[in-house]
Amino acid sequence: MQAITPVNPSADKAEKYELLLKQAEAIVSSESDLIANMANLTALLKDSFNWFWIGFYRVDTESNQLVLAPFQGPLACTRINHGKGVCGEVWATGKTQIVDDVNAHPNHIACSSLSQSEIVVPVRDKAGEIIAVLDIDSDQLATFDEVDAEYLQQLVELLR
Repeated sequence: MQAITPVNPSADKAEKYELLLKQAEAIVSSESDLIANMANLTALLKDSFNWFWIGFYRVDTESNQLVLAPFQGPLACTRINHGKGVCGEVWATGKTQIVDDVNAHPNHIACSSLSQSEIVVPVRDKAGEIIAVLDIDSDQLATFDEVDAEYLQQLVELLR
């Protein structure tokens, strides 16, 4: 496996993402297992940005729920119903959501009271079907913006 170059803490957000994408591409290109790649991407994101919680929820078509998959951070909700919470909404709509204040979001599921803002990105397979979502929580308000959305969407594309 390729050595990971530490991200310069003084680099701007876009620079951090550019380096992260190169590292992620190298990791994912040499591994075909989806779960292994999800695990490494969460670790890479945690090392690069140190957000409060970073993880994936996989679509379970039998139960019509999202099921907890690889993550970095404290304990998390294990199952989320379709359309419920921000993750369930993203699964239902297929669109990335940025929530500046989770406590003001009427459909937010509080897995941790420390979570203050979040971004959720749909993960699609080669046929375009949503197979998972990438959920990232911050313990600060309004952490995420369109720069995060753009780069995180590129990141999950690597999982196709």
